[in-house]
Amino acid sequence: MRNLIRRLSGRRDESQPPIQATRGQPLRPWQIRERCFNVRRRGLDPVEIRTFLHQVADELTVAQTALRAVQEENVRIKNALRSWQSAQSANHRYR
Repeated sequence: MRNLIRRLSGRRDESQPPIQATRGQPLRPWQIRERCFNVRRRGLDPVEIRTFLHQVADELTVAQTALRAVQEENVRIKNALRSWQSAQSANHRYR
């Protein structure tokens, strides 16, 4: 029951450390979705915060997916270039 009240009020369990990105590693969408803020007497609307965090997490997911696709394409192009250069080098040696 306490956990339900904490979840509804936006409070996190004090025994759990806050979710943070480690240095050098990108923030993951689940870390944004799971982030909780302390609710104050005249604080921000928890529903509005949660909606915004989900929007940011969705955009981050799209950006990371696009980045991954570009990185894979980059590796493919580099391998094709190396292969082509090797073939060109072999053709010039035997002329």
